[in-house]
Amino acid sequence: MKRALITGVTGQDGSYLAELLLEQGYEVHGVVRRASTETFERINHLSGKIQLHQADLLDQLSIIDVMKATRPDEVYNLAAQSFVPTSWKQPVLTGEFTAIGVTRVLEAIRLLGPDAIRFYQASSSEMFGKVVQVPQTEDTPFYPRSPYGVAKVYGHWITVNYRESYGMFCCSGILFNHESERRGREFVTRKVTDGVARIKLGLAKELRLGNLDAKRDWGFAGDYVRAMWLMLQQDRADDYVVATGQTHTVRRLVELAFRAAGLDWQKYVVTDPALVRPAEVDLLIGDPAKAKAKLGWQPEVSFEQLVERMVRADLARLQGQPLPDFKARGI
Repeated sequence: MKRALITGVTGQDGSYLAELLLEQGYEVHGVVRRASTETFERINHLSGKIQLHQADLLDQLSIIDVMKATRPDEVYNLAAQSFVPTSWKQPVLTGEFTAIGVTRVLEAIRLLGPDAIRFYQASSSEMFGKVVQVPQTEDTPFYPRSPYGVAKVYGHWITVNYRESYGMFCCSGILFNHESERRGREFVTRKVTDGVARIKLGLAKELRLGNLDAKRDWGFAGDYVRAMWLMLQQDRADDYVVATGQTHTVRRLVELAFRAAGLDWQKYVVTDPALVRPAEVDLLIGDPAKAKAKLGWQPEVSFEQLVERMVRADLARLQGQPLPDFKARGI
C-alpha cells in the first residue's frame, strides 16, 4: 500500500485529492496547522479514513517530524496562502507560506528520502499574469501581477532546481482556475454562486463584483487533482499545464449562475470599483496538450456543468438540505 502526505488537506483540492488517493488504495496522511478553531468541513466525511498530523510550512522541524512519522511515497504540497487579494495585504506572509514553504518541504524530502519520495508542487496560472503568449504553455515566460503570483513563481522554480540539482522526482502542475462547491466563498466563482443562491432565497438583494470583463480558464477541481496524481505515476518527473483550453469572462459566469436559478443577472449585479485588483490579470487560458498527450488526462466536467452544480449545492446548503448526487446527474 502506497502512502501519501498532503499539505493543505483541508482545502478544496486537498479534499478531492484525498478522496482520489483512497479510491486508488493509498494510506493517506494530511498536514493540518494547529489553530484554536478547526475548519475540517471539507474532510469531515473522510474521518477515520485519513490520518491527520500537525505541522506548519513556517516551521522546518515540524515538517521533518511529520515526514519521519509518515514515511510517504508521495508528497503533494497544496498548502499556501492562496487568495490573491490577500497577498497584497499580507505580502510577506504570502511569501513565507507560498514560496519559502515549498523549500522547507523540499529540504525535508532531501534530508529524509530524496530517492524514495516523489513530490508534487501546486503551481498556478497566476504565474503568467500579464501574459506574453496566448494560450499559455509550459514554455510561456512568467509575468506575475500579484505577490501571490510572484511567490508561486519562486515555488515553481525551486521545485525545478531541486529536481535538477539533486535528481529528485519533483513535478509542478501549473493549474489554471479550478473550482467546485467546496471552493471558499472569498473566491469569485463561489462568491457568485453563493450570492445567486441567497438572492434566489430572499436572503440578499444584490451581488457586488469587480471586473466583469476579466477572463479565466475555469475547470472542475475534481478533474484537476486526477492530473496531480498522474504526474507522480510517470517514469520521468516533469511539469505540466492543467487547463480546459477554454476561456470565459466573469460576466459569462454570472449569466450562467443566475440562469441556473431562473433569475436575470442584470437586475441584481452591481459593479464595485473597490473590488478591482490593483494590477489586474485580464486573460488566462491554458494549453493542456502536453498533459493530454503524456498523462492521458482531460477534463470531464464542462464549465456550464460546473456552474450549475455550484449553484445547486449553495441552494441546498442554504436550505439545510443534503447536497445533490452530482454523479447521478452526470455533473
